[in-house]
Amino acid sequence: MMPMRQMVFWALAVAAFALLLWLLRDILLPFVAGMAIAYLLDPLANRLEKLGVRRLVAALLIVGIFALALLLLGILIVPVLAGQLSALIAKLPEYVAKVQALVTDPNRPWLSKIVGEGFLDAQQSTGELVKQGIGWLAAFLTSVWAGGRALISIVSLLVVTPVVAFYFIYDWPRMVAAVDSWVPRPHQETIRALGREINAAIAGFVRGQSGVCLILGAYYAVALTVAGLNFGLLIGLLAGVITFIPYVGSLTGLVVGLSVAIAQFWPDYASILMVLGIFLFGQFVEGNVLSPKLVGESVGLHPLWLIFALFAFAYLFGFVGLLLAVPLAAAFGVLARFALRQYLASPLYTGQPALPAAGIAPAPRKELR
Repeated sequence: MMPMRQMVFWALAVAAFALLLWLLRDILLPFVAGMAIAYLLDPLANRLEKLGVRRLVAALLIVGIFALALLLLGILIVPVLAGQLSALIAKLPEYVAKVQALVTDPNRPWLSKIVGEGFLDAQQSTGELVKQGIGWLAAFLTSVWAGGRALISIVSLLVVTPVVAFYFIYDWPRMVAAVDSWVPRPHQETIRALGREINAAIAGFVRGQSGVCLILGAYYAVALTVAGLNFGLLIGLLAGVITFIPYVGSLTGLVVGLSVAIAQFWPDYASILMVLGIFLFGQFVEGNVLSPKLVGESVGLHPLWLIFALFAFAYLFGFVGLLLAVPLAAAFGVLARFALRQYLASPLYTGQPALPAAGIAPAPRKELR
């Protein structure tokens, strides 16, 4: 078992890291975003380096192409999304009133019985709540912009993030080698094995799930737009982006898309069923094709633990916490499983003499004869 001094040291180190993260949460976003981009693109830099391209040139090329692609997407898509978002906010009270009228229509008493009285009571105050929420959001955005924080954040993201990503990609091998040189020699193999397991968990989810989100976002946006759904591009992209939240993301996209479809197309059942079919097909492809192929089953992140980590870190540290939630949750999961294996192999559990560290391949021993 870990000596008490080591346990106290690591507990204090984790507490100091959390405190520092909380104190600096307002300025860390471009640095954390740059680190995340570098982690996603580092394998590409490694491949280019194996092909004979210098690491410096590879880093410049990758970051330049990535920044240019984001800039083009921003120029082409952001104005359209902003227009659709503004129109959706303006139409939201009307949609809510229309859905409420459909549910409370006396010609369809069966619908009221299925939905229930609680939902009907909630619907009566939804319009007023939406209006208050929109007013609060507008006031908040105005105050943030007037205070200059939004402008500073945008400038820092556009300028600092690519620079941070470039240096991380360029220096990644040297940083890994430096950290490895700090590892205590007696525990080198154990820590390296844990590091590989943490990296596999993070890479499997972050890189794989990013691909899933991009594919689903493009599919939903194109399919809903072709189906004629109002704000289909906005709803489709958002449904794809929030897919990284297990169950919550897919359910949110389905509910929002179907609600807008009912408010827009009723009583055209064919169009409503088409929107429903688009989401159901997307969920089928995600669960049976994309996630098994791109994410895999070796990530080791339970959906409930991941949902809790995302919400907890986002609540405590804002958007920075949202970016850090997955890697920290993966690292904690790996360390927790390792600690459990150590406990199960310890005399405290077995009542027998100490065994080799469980989960880390021990050196082969000859049997006594």
